[in-house]
Amino acid sequence: MKNSLGLRLLDELLNLLDEGKDADAGRIVKNPTQSYTDEQRATREWQLFFREYPQLIGLSGDIPNPGDYIINNDLGVSVIALRDKQKKFRVFLNACRHRGAQLCEKERGKRNSFSCPFHGWTYDSSGRLIGVPEDQNFGLADRASFGLVELPSEERYGLLWMHPQREGALSVEDILGPLAEDFESWDLSQHMHAGENIIKKNMNWKLANDTFGENYHFKRLHKNTLNNIAIGDAHVFETFGRNSRLVFASRGIHKLKDKPRARWRIDAATTILYFLFPNIQMTVSNRQVAMFRIYPDGPTAQRSVIKVGHYFSAEALDLIDNSSKTVIGDHNVYDATARDGNAIVSPEATMEVINSTAENEDFKMAEMAHRSAESGLLDQIIFGRNEPALHHFHNTYNEALGLAPLEELH
Repeated sequence: MKNSLGLRLLDELLNLLDEGKDADAGRIVKNPTQSYTDEQRATREWQLFFREYPQLIGLSGDIPNPGDYIINNDLGVSVIALRDKQKKFRVFLNACRHRGAQLCEKERGKRNSFSCPFHGWTYDSSGRLIGVPEDQNFGLADRASFGLVELPSEERYGLLWMHPQREGALSVEDILGPLAEDFESWDLSQHMHAGENIIKKNMNWKLANDTFGENYHFKRLHKNTLNNIAIGDAHVFETFGRNSRLVFASRGIHKLKDKPRARWRIDAATTILYFLFPNIQMTVSNRQVAMFRIYPDGPTAQRSVIKVGHYFSAEALDLIDNSSKTVIGDHNVYDATARDGNAIVSPEATMEVINSTAENEDFKMAEMAHRSAESGLLDQIIFGRNEPALHHFHNTYNEALGLAPLEELH
């Protein structure tokens, strides 16, 4: 993030904390619980948001070298995302052109070619059909017309995007809009994949998304976990079309006042959370990234799958292994005293936060909320003035579906 923007956000956050204020949406709104339970709406969301809309599926660090690949099965069809011999990011349907069998099931790895387990047809990393067993008997005259089905893809700012449809339009600049400048400054191409949490829950996917829309709950729900290292009840929130950025403070933020402004670093004193429409929540810093990909479990309102990828810069991984810094691990991740200014967070620590805070606390509440909505007795929930991200998320979804914005609570 550019230093001028970081300083502006830090000033705003410190002012809110000093004045005992929070971000203000200006009104309270109500959201019908039917938006979480209606199966007809869920089918429309699945088609419009996940089958017909560009998807962020990873970072450049998922496939840093030629031959590296990842498999994505989250969008109703299996695809292979890979880096070819010319280092280009490409996405192919994970299906042999002969009889449609999947070429690869292992989630990630390194291969220069893919051979179908059914009959052995083989394709190189450019998708070209290079081998047909007993070709003289099969009789295929034109191999060039039977390469893998390629889907639109684009790599920009260290982000890997694809479109689930062959003729789908994909422009990362259009998707990010004004946030492109933020992501360009982060240079996420330098972050390497360091682990993943996969969480499956009996709740609507938008309820999983809602848990990231406010820090009003930190003092209560996370009193023994996240609240030890982060400050609730104050955040800076800004929208960028369908996307947004939310920034809240770490416990040590007030120590900045003892340092010259030239030494202020926003990612050392806050958590910076981006929402990228329709299903991405991403915390970003110079040393680490956690990317939450939130999906419905197919065209259903009842189940969701949250995949959390953890990424670390090469510098951070080296400091963890070869420096005198205090390493924050899964055993001391919520110990504020361990974060003494000479500490560095490890992949084990970030994964523990997901397990103990997100899965066992946030998503537990979300599953309860889903059951309440399913009962038919709770017709609406409300989003407060201090929850502007929730206003924005749901108004954005409604607008995309051609529905009216959330109504004000009078």
